[in-house]
Amino acid sequence: MPMSAKYAFVVSMDVDPTHEDLFNEVYDTEHVPYLLEVEGVHAVSRMKGEAFQMAMAGQMNEKPAPSPVYTAIYEIDSPEVLSSDAWAEAVERGRWGPDVRPHTTNRSHALYKVR
Repeated sequence: MPMSAKYAFVVSMDVDPTHEDLFNEVYDTEHVPYLLEVEGVHAVSRMKGEAFQMAMAGQMNEKPAPSPVYTAIYEIDSPEVLSSDAWAEAVERGRWGPDVRPHTTNRSHALYKVR
């Protein structure tokens, strides 16, 4: 199903394997629900990259898991959502800031306008 929001905010990161269970629990049960309460945030999709094989140009290519391995795509109305007071409050709520964020590395953030 195509995105209905005008922008996609893409966040990617790696997490220390010893904290991966906590990372996924907090992301799913706290972080995403809090951000979905922010006006202008419509949906969040989370994914974990995997290695794969791909046929192309008559040969089979081996592709490694991406780095960073975890990605979340936030469907938002505008870039201003990300600088709103509500967003700033939501990203710090719960255990994400003190208990999870310190165990993440290789973080990247990108904003895309949906065409």
